[in-house]
Amino acid sequence: MFEGITKSLTEAFKKFRGGKLTAENVRDGLREVRRAFIEADVNYDVVTDFIGRVEAKAVGQEVLARVNPSDQIIKIVHDELVATMGPVDPKIPQRADRPVVLMLCGLQGAGKTTTAAKLALTLQSRGRKPLLAAADLQRPGAVEQLRTLGEQIGVPVYSEATNPVDVCRNAVAEAKRTLCDAVILDTAGRLQIDDDLMAELQRIDKLVKPDECYLVVDAMIGQEAANVAKAFNDALELNACILTKLDGDARGGAAMSIKGVTGVPVKFIGVGEKVDKLEDFVPERMAGRIMGQGDLMGVVEKIASIQSQVSEEELKKQQEALTKGQFTLDMFRQQFATIAKMGMKDMLGRMPGMSEMIPEGEDPEEALKRVQGMIDSMTKKEKDDPDIIDTPRRRRIARGAGVEPHEVNQFLKQFEQVRFLMKQMASMSMWQRLKMVTGLGKAGAFMPGGMDMLKTKGDTGTRKSAKQRAEERKKKKKKK
Repeated sequence: MFEGITKSLTEAFKKFRGGKLTAENVRDGLREVRRAFIEADVNYDVVTDFIGRVEAKAVGQEVLARVNPSDQIIKIVHDELVATMGPVDPKIPQRADRPVVLMLCGLQGAGKTTTAAKLALTLQSRGRKPLLAAADLQRPGAVEQLRTLGEQIGVPVYSEATNPVDVCRNAVAEAKRTLCDAVILDTAGRLQIDDDLMAELQRIDKLVKPDECYLVVDAMIGQEAANVAKAFNDALELNACILTKLDGDARGGAAMSIKGVTGVPVKFIGVGEKVDKLEDFVPERMAGRIMGQGDLMGVVEKIASIQSQVSEEELKKQQEALTKGQFTLDMFRQQFATIAKMGMKDMLGRMPGMSEMIPEGEDPEEALKRVQGMIDSMTKKEKDDPDIIDTPRRRRIARGAGVEPHEVNQFLKQFEQVRFLMKQMASMSMWQRLKMVTGLGKAGAFMPGGMDMLKTKGDTGTRKSAKQRAEERKKKKKKK
């Protein structure tokens, strides 16, 4: 996500390094920032306004003592990015006397029906009881698709073959009868904005009176998303937008343009096809990701969400082992499974400095599968004590995993370094661990071949021979 603009901004910020801020070097640097935004397909007026605000603050601001001028202007850019995209109210309204009605609208192909299910699942996870209304009677299969998604997430779907207005009105009545506290209206779209579409949506808006109206818009169309939002806002008075397919948007033009052009904030973002891939839009975090500073809070939340599905007994067992400095290949495999659930690309995109370190054409998911395959090809004894893995064993593991022996060698070398790191982290506070992870992310330590920074003094980085490992085992036994 946003790889293009992140790389361009990183280059632009180099212009501010060294020396104090002057009107001249601020203008030179901001010229590069402007170019980065234009290439990212951000609306021209939004870019002009943004650059003007940053320049006024950077030139007119007294340089703080002991603060690097380049750091100061990066902070100004970050703060203005947040102001451009926010503020956003993350709350979904709730009524005591009747169900809240949320109306989804947008062009065909933006992902309204899937987003309706995602929104229903989000409400459900917050303790609400939603009802989905299948009011898209234009697109063949839309009603059936919503029914399927509703069954998948355990949310009831109301449908009837009359007209969209009656479907929406009767869905609200059904929600009252079944004690649902929210109704999500999945309305019809068109391939492009036309009078018939707007007239239909206005009739629903007038007769059903939804509490909030959300525009579902495809992030991949760039700044055109702002023009679409403006047209719908003129007709319906939107409360917020939901940006879909943001995980595939390398530029970021839609996310940065919509609020500036329409005044309508982005409230949610779709970051994948699965129904659980809807997230709150948080301007501070989004600004961090655009500028390559990552979103560590997002990583923490995702890990917490995954770990909530693991039994307390299993977590306690892992924690005790880590506290003692024990870290086996089986535990390593479990950690990788957690990363796989989070989505490798998504996690790397949230780590500071990591998105720009992923080589073009390299698929992190494939690298993850290779590692899992190597571990799965080992015996239990080998997983518990990797030091016994000699050349014949490495060849057997490579054959079982469908990789070359040198890949097994490289993986085992990296695992030894990770094990060393885990022993260090076992005695650290949470804050110290967070700082270490941030530093590793910036150095690319988790990328293939990027573990060299973990070498201890005198370590050559090569794997010990079988003879050296046997001697070390003898020494350990004597100590016991």
